[in-house]
Amino acid sequence: MGWKATIKVRDLGDDQKLELVCRKCGRLTYTSRAQLCEEVDRSQLYLDEIEAKASCKRRGCNGRMRLSMVRLKEMSGFVGGLA
Repeated sequence: MGWKATIKVRDLGDDQKLELVCRKCGRLTYTSRAQLCEEVDRSQLYLDEIEAKASCKRRGCNGRMRLSMVRLKEMSGFVGGLA
């Protein structure tokens, strides 16, 4: 049981982005909570369920997608060193 099985779509922030990468062709797309919930209410689904249903939209590919979370505000470089 990983982090994808513990976080629901409704738990994501309004500005939180999700990255989807095709395992077959490498196509990269981004999605947000609003985009996931606009067609059908998917707010009760866990992120691993979203990943299992996602497929690549590139013509002729239809590969499985890998889901990861994008942290734009929390990125920081290594701030340390040797004394």
